[in-house]
Amino acid sequence: MITSNTARQQVLVLYLSTSALDSPVVGWARYDGTGATSPTTGDSDEPPYETGVAALRDGWRLIQAAQLIPPYPGAEHETSFLKHEFFYERIVTV
Repeated sequence: MITSNTARQQVLVLYLSTSALDSPVVGWARYDGTGATSPTTGDSDEPPYETGVAALRDGWRLIQAAQLIPPYPGAEHETSFLKHEFFYERIVTV
């Protein structure tokens, strides 16, 4: 049972086109610890923000950025995971 004035965490994962926070969002995931929403993968055609900086301006706090790892020689053009992953959080009162 959630009582009033209880802090809960919301998490936003943004995958950007480059390592720069002002680059376009190409993928995302949202998680809501308040229970008010239940976002799922692919539930929107539009990203929640155009850039990582836009999320900061809206009050999200950046808590983790991906390491910049160069591609292995010979693997520069192979398909793999989205490597420019940024984790954001905000604490809300429910």
